[in-house]
Amino acid sequence: MQSILTGFKLWTSFSLLGLIFSCSPNPSKAKRLQGFALGTSYNIQYVADISEQEVQNGVDSIFYVINKSLSTYLPQSDISKINRGDSTVVVDHHFRKVFQKATEVWKATGGYFDPTVGSLVNAYGFGPKRSIDVLSIDQMDSLLQLTGWQKVQMRANHTIKKDFPNIYIDYNALAKGYTVDVVGNFLQSLGSLDYMVEIGGEIVAKGNSPKTQKAWKIAIDDPRQGEERDFLQTLTIKNQAIASSGNYRKYRLDPNTGERFVHSINPLTGSAYKTNILSTSVKAPDCMTADAWATALMVMPLEKGQALIENQPHLEALWTIAKDDDFLVVESTKW
Repeated sequence: MQSILTGFKLWTSFSLLGLIFSCSPNPSKAKRLQGFALGTSYNIQYVADISEQEVQNGVDSIFYVINKSLSTYLPQSDISKINRGDSTVVVDHHFRKVFQKATEVWKATGGYFDPTVGSLVNAYGFGPKRSIDVLSIDQMDSLLQLTGWQKVQMRANHTIKKDFPNIYIDYNALAKGYTVDVVGNFLQSLGSLDYMVEIGGEIVAKGNSPKTQKAWKIAIDDPRQGEERDFLQTLTIKNQAIASSGNYRKYRLDPNTGERFVHSINPLTGSAYKTNILSTSVKAPDCMTADAWATALMVMPLEKGQALIENQPHLEALWTIAKDDDFLVVESTKW
């Protein structure tokens, strides 16, 4: 997942999660596909009597259809047409499912998760090598008119109504996780009960790893790493998904205190503020949910995020916090 902090560009990401791959003792059953799609890399492992070509064809079709529906990079995708003000587009079931999940998480987080915040992100000029622009009150008020998921509705005929034509919808914060789920469901429909799907660091894993016959191992990046990639923590997941959001490779240093921080936006007020939350990871039953919640936790105060997670029985979370000259990992009590 690319963090909300670096701008809403669908299908561009860096991975905060590392998959620990290993060869199976029974290579005739364990199969693997790797490649590039949606602007990032993907890795798929599965155990089933299915040819790699059959799976590859199905996966390629999934990428094509979801891109056509949800990619802001494709001018003729459904979401791009809607963002240009076309109110006649009848969206497909992929768009509808993502819309429903966005609404669910928007409500659950009290508006901290908001797919319309991209106009504010762009206006502030977020980026690792430049200062954050200061918006006037009039500019902020104008942009807040274009921000707010309650201003976007789906009609009964599955067309999208926006209160203001210039509202920009971006599903970057959950569409990649949704694609992971769709690929996983496809593998399951072909009879695979042991599989792992990873796209740009977003992961769903079912059954067992073919090598260990135990749960799949996943590693979380250590923000203190230098040129070599190191991991903060290794965990196992089984019949679960995990996604991360973060900006700790692009954090800033306060020139006066030396404190590490990133900038975030409160989508409710439109204001930009410093935060020492550098990354979040969420485990959930499905990857779209994990994806959306990881983004939401990045942009809300730690205490509020912790309280919300404690009241979500199917979610677990981990935060990486900048503290003095080091990093502090804060886990939910259920992690």
